[in-house]
Amino acid sequence: MDSPADQPLRGIRVLDLTRLLPGPMATLQLSDMGAEVIKIEEPGAGDPARTMGPFPDQLSQFFQLVNRGKQLLRLDLKDGAQRERFLQMVAHADVVIESYRPGVMQRLQLDWTVLKQCNPHLVMCSISGYGQSGPMAPMAGHDINYLASAGMLEQNANADGTPALPNLQIADLLGGAQTAVQGVLAALLAVKMGGAGRHVDVSMTHAVMANNVMPLVAVKNFGKPAAPGRDLLTGGVACYNVYRTSDHRFMALGALELKFWKAFCVAVNRPDWATDHWALGQPVGGTAALAQIAAVQQLFAQNDLRAWTEKFAGIDCCVSPVLRADEALASTLAGTHRLPLPGNAIIFSD
Repeated sequence: MDSPADQPLRGIRVLDLTRLLPGPMATLQLSDMGAEVIKIEEPGAGDPARTMGPFPDQLSQFFQLVNRGKQLLRLDLKDGAQRERFLQMVAHADVVIESYRPGVMQRLQLDWTVLKQCNPHLVMCSISGYGQSGPMAPMAGHDINYLASAGMLEQNANADGTPALPNLQIADLLGGAQTAVQGVLAALLAVKMGGAGRHVDVSMTHAVMANNVMPLVAVKNFGKPAAPGRDLLTGGVACYNVYRTSDHRFMALGALELKFWKAFCVAVNRPDWATDHWALGQPVGGTAALAQIAAVQQLFAQNDLRAWTEKFAGIDCCVSPVLRADEALASTLAGTHRLPLPGNAIIFSD
């Protein structure tokens, strides 16, 4: 792992005007890569994440997790003198990231036209639900709304078609944080190569839609996405599915490639199943596939999670226990320096 002096963003200064999850997670990732991040909150309550926890008299674990390693500063950007102080900071910064609703920075007289005059080499990143322009730009929303609008939530559904809410905020983290980091790094590279500063406009909804690969492929092929739970990666094949164990836990089977499926069939003493695979022509989501899923489910129901985990230890066929978060943190994976997350998910070496 890098020493602090070797981190790739050492010397980069980031002014963080964001709140809650997407922006703070983006600046946390920049901080983990060596950037100096100054989180600026308004006086008073500040970031609502501060109180998003079960103990109202304590700083929330949520806030602490996504804002660790940052400098904290209070500024009232509606106050003229404090606004001027912020502009002085902008003049010596590399990046400004904000996540206000479109139009707020302009009302504060801190939009891109103002900031780029203050610092022509600045990278500004705006994270919003639907982008800085267009008919949906002013609409309020959260992760659930962006997933719904992008066509992703409809695909993440129970057997009866009811959308299931993932406890991983996909639009916030993939659409918002990760896309912002990607855009900021690209813009910083352009500046370091002699280009001018630029404004990175991140729409969480559009980013989720762009990454919604398998449903988009289905639309291209058939004019519409597969029914929920009936596509290749959503439950339409036996080789890529989750199965309930006798103790009402779950095992994840990811034998998508034929070689892994064959290895799984050998491991469970069912070589007759080896030809029942999508790569050999079994229709995805079809009658035969659903019957095969039921048969594999009957198999997994015969033993508990521990027994199956021990059974597949050392067998290279993509079978894993479905762990709770506390179990994951206590697992062998957490024994490496990459965990606990976030942080250290990327390792840079010479």
